[in-house]
Amino acid sequence: MADTASARRPGPLAPYRAVLFSRVQAQVTYRASLTMDLFSALVLGLVELAEVWLLFHNAPVIGGLTFSAVLLVFALADLSFCAADVLFGRLDKLPRYVRAGTIDVFYLRPQPILVQLMTSDIRIHRLTRPAVSLFALGYALTHNEIDWGPGTLGMLALTLVCGPTIYAAVFVIAAGCQFVLVNAAEFTSSFVYGGRYAATQPASVWPGAIKATFGFVLPLAFTGYLPALYVLDLPGQGVFQPGAAWLLPVVTVWALVLAGATWRYGLRHYRGAGG
Repeated sequence: MADTASARRPGPLAPYRAVLFSRVQAQVTYRASLTMDLFSALVLGLVELAEVWLLFHNAPVIGGLTFSAVLLVFALADLSFCAADVLFGRLDKLPRYVRAGTIDVFYLRPQPILVQLMTSDIRIHRLTRPAVSLFALGYALTHNEIDWGPGTLGMLALTLVCGPTIYAAVFVIAAGCQFVLVNAAEFTSSFVYGGRYAATQPASVWPGAIKATFGFVLPLAFTGYLPALYVLDLPGQGVFQPGAAWLLPVVTVWALVLAGATWRYGLRHYRGAGG
């Protein structure tokens, strides 16, 4: 009897699975709307890819990189961002919850607030965005001269693991700041989405302040530019050298520590809506 009851008892992830299933089922029900959302997300990704092509229409080399080389930077950084956006993109709605006071409901539930926010709304159309990045990655890997040794394969694997983790940390950092700033969603979004845009471009052309911010504080240069330099065996410029790409695990831990500290501070700082 005890074994039977234990087997039937739902696991700790059961509530999240139920929520995710209900969110997905609700979107699948309205197929026309879902199709339009999927198509719109795909077009948006293609437009962003077209921006890279337009930059090289009149300048064949930017920041020491050709179009094919920059396409690898774009693919790695954008794929990492899209992967993190699928799970953590909902965190950019936190300012709305804080201003409305509805975030208090999340505090009353036994589940972690961060996980509740992540599963509060899952958008299927976000899954089409990585398709453009994967296409760009395939093109870049086949149109660049690459030495397919263990180091190259290891670097690509490391980037595809650490890159999304770094972007996830950036999402959490921005969300944690919202508990304190409240009405500064545009400010924090500039770091999330502005950082994503900067990371898809050669870091060698970044201004000094951008290099410090997205190179070291929020290490987004490690999600695309530095791994691409290493894979393509290209020389770096200034502080950005290809060998530094192997510091990916270190800067990923740094991003996670910063995210954890910011999130915990935000949770402690919030005092409720007073309702």
